[in-house]
Amino acid sequence: MLNDFWILIVEVWQTGIRGVSINEIVVCILIILGSLLLRSFINLKVINWVARFAKNTQSTLDDEIIESLRRPVGLIPIAFGFYLITAYLPLAGSLDLIATNLVKMLVIFTIFSALANFATPLLSLVGDTSWLTPAMTTWFRRVIGVIIWVIGIAMMLDVWGIEIGPIVAGLGLFSVAVALGAQDMFKNIIAGIFIISENRFQPGDRIRVGEGLHGIVENIGFRSTQLRLLDTSPIFVPNTDLSDAQVINHQNMQFRRLYWTINLLYSTSIDQLKEICSEIQDYLDQNEDFAKNPGQENVVKVTELGSSSIDIKILCYTDFVSFTNFLKIKQDLVFAIMSAVSNHGSDFAFPSRSLYLENINESNEIELNKEEKE
Repeated sequence: MLNDFWILIVEVWQTGIRGVSINEIVVCILIILGSLLLRSFINLKVINWVARFAKNTQSTLDDEIIESLRRPVGLIPIAFGFYLITAYLPLAGSLDLIATNLVKMLVIFTIFSALANFATPLLSLVGDTSWLTPAMTTWFRRVIGVIIWVIGIAMMLDVWGIEIGPIVAGLGLFSVAVALGAQDMFKNIIAGIFIISENRFQPGDRIRVGEGLHGIVENIGFRSTQLRLLDTSPIFVPNTDLSDAQVINHQNMQFRRLYWTINLLYSTSIDQLKEICSEIQDYLDQNEDFAKNPGQENVVKVTELGSSSIDIKILCYTDFVSFTNFLKIKQDLVFAIMSAVSNHGSDFAFPSRSLYLENINESNEIELNKEEKE
């Protein structure tokens, strides 16, 4: 009985699944494990060693190329392992055809994955030496990625003998039906193309849309643009709304402008006004925080006799600095103005109204009444 049981075990071991013995299955599992170990070795040792060598160079292009090819290179041992499995197993007929086609698909996927990832460093190289903006580079990368994968999927379908022509014709009719029902989507795509081509703003720019939206551009997508409001909440704006709206790009400003009106008391004399204006003007001219705008010089002048004050206009510019530094410059200017007004014996006025009361003599009022009666 033990001999018969051993014969049964050997028979099951050799029969396996559909003619594939357990011994061959174990070998296939070992090949897969070996492929995964080789993949880990390539990514953790070889690629990292090449990446450390590339960091010693001045250019960042080689670093981007290495990182973009990390995953596709890691797929090569996997594809080679499956190829060894198909060559080792005694497959025949449809099983052999399916296994071979799967290996071909994996090879095609590896190649086109490398091409799609390689488009990013290639466009960054072209963008540094051409008219391409960061937003245009992002769009071109997406479009190139779609084209590459469309070709790759077509090749995968061709491996299985599926004709591409009827599918393309069917997609053409389907796209017409979709275009009729998705006009807004295509309008947004076209608007996004115009936004990028006109270089209205780029990711990272702080913009104001109309009177309501004020934030930082994070991403310009095919259909909408993502803004990060100043309270850090994200908002998605359709590209058509940005294309038709008035957009102020604060990131492209050359100078920050200060235009203030200072109200002084009517008791301030002409000499005091001249000295106050002169001291503020000297502060603006001698302080390096204030820029020299070639289109308009800094101005401190008495401009108007208001209803309750003598008004002094202050017009000056600062370089494009951060908002925190801008607030500090404004604060220092406020202190300088207060000091100048105080040093020359004047003070700030506030809106006021004078009321004059006239007393009428009682006897005159009686005589006036008698004349009215006569």
